[in-house]
Amino acid sequence: MSETATSNHDRTAKEGDAQVKNANRSTTPGSTFFRDYISQGWEARQDEPTPRSEVAPYAKTRRDAISALHHGERLVIAAGDTKVRSNDDDYAYRAHSAFAHLTGWGSATVPGSLLVFEPTADGHDVTLFFRKAAGRDTDEFYANPSIGEFWTGPRPSLEQVSAHLDIATRDLGEFSATRGDVSESDPQLAQELSELRLVKDEWEVQQLRDAVAATSNGFDEILRALPRATEHPRGERVVEGAFTARARLEGNDLGYSTIAAAGPHACYLHWSTNDGPVLPGDLILVDAGVEVDSYYTADVTRTMPIDGAFTPVQRRVYEAVLKAADDAFAIVKPGITFREVHETALASIAKSLDAWGEILPMSLDEALKPEHQPHRRYMVHGTSHHLGLDVHDCAQARREMYLDGILEPGNVFTIEPGLYFHPGDLTVPEELRGIGVRIEDDIVVTETGAENLSAGIPRSANDVEAWLAAHR
Repeated sequence: MSETATSNHDRTAKEGDAQVKNANRSTTPGSTFFRDYISQGWEARQDEPTPRSEVAPYAKTRRDAISALHHGERLVIAAGDTKVRSNDDDYAYRAHSAFAHLTGWGSATVPGSLLVFEPTADGHDVTLFFRKAAGRDTDEFYANPSIGEFWTGPRPSLEQVSAHLDIATRDLGEFSATRGDVSESDPQLAQELSELRLVKDEWEVQQLRDAVAATSNGFDEILRALPRATEHPRGERVVEGAFTARARLEGNDLGYSTIAAAGPHACYLHWSTNDGPVLPGDLILVDAGVEVDSYYTADVTRTMPIDGAFTPVQRRVYEAVLKAADDAFAIVKPGITFREVHETALASIAKSLDAWGEILPMSLDEALKPEHQPHRRYMVHGTSHHLGLDVHDCAQARREMYLDGILEPGNVFTIEPGLYFHPGDLTVPEELRGIGVRIEDDIVVTETGAENLSAGIPRSANDVEAWLAAHR
């Protein structure tokens, strides 16, 4: 039986576990009198008419594309259930990205939902199964902390969701698993679902614009918080908290764990511990993105001088990274390979290091040969990744569709070169040690070239300094 086909059993077991964990707590009366009493005296529900979502026709097109690849097969795409954080406290819920892409439901998704493609003679009948609201005539209404309205708030009706998403809906209790169901845990289907997201439609691009706009506001919050951050021994967390607050106000949540890396911490590519000081004279590298309610996320990095001005050495490193980003962006257009973006940024980094002297152990021509690449010591990561519902979107796509894929309008990805000179790196002059710089922008390929969605967040050294000054 497939992973998704066991979902009803798993949910029942989970609720049973919750009862065991909470067995020593005070419980509501189990008498018939109390049940009857709490079930009465409520205003009649007034379900407002539910307009069709703008995403509904786009989601149907996506479902049709997957249906065409699986004639005669029954597909089950699971939203996934909640995950325990500690005892009876769950992590914030987020539905599986493939489920969100095919339904358009996003942050409103009811945990445990299933999208089922039932084969027909000419395609599939598609039904969204989810657990409907507990009726007020049931004890679940007030006694079940997983689905009871007293605990989690109102839940949409089957009719409301069907109207909103323009899709057939049924109660999850009516779902019946069969042997041979194909779920998103199947490698072939997972690959197809990833590749379906490589080209974004116009609705998706707008969601990403919205995510970038919210992220820009989050960076403004960071700049306003910098003076306070310098006064706290864990100033990086002051920075992280400022961005998180904006993400929760304007979006669903963070798109990923924020990196707030000050001083030498900026040399660690995925520094998300964020427990260090923010000291004047150092740089702070912030890699952060807001995820909007549709689950689409921005992914932006800016590196800023904490006291408002780059030192000459910091500026030299910064401008080398900016040049690499600009050189890579300049070649983006339909018809080139995704790999070329990375190769262009790396070549630019190598040329800057060569111009400085004393760093590359060989000539530039030798350094650029595939078997050498000494400059990769200072930028070990890739320059770009696809972006969308996941911060590293389309990750299960085939290599020939991803790294070696041909760019086309609607591709959305990052360009994020960097230079990282670790404190103990004896291959570079002492003045460079402890400096880490990354600049990351979100790019959409257009019919004639590309657009930098995050260009409005200051990028040049002069603009970054002016940006900092405006918030002090």
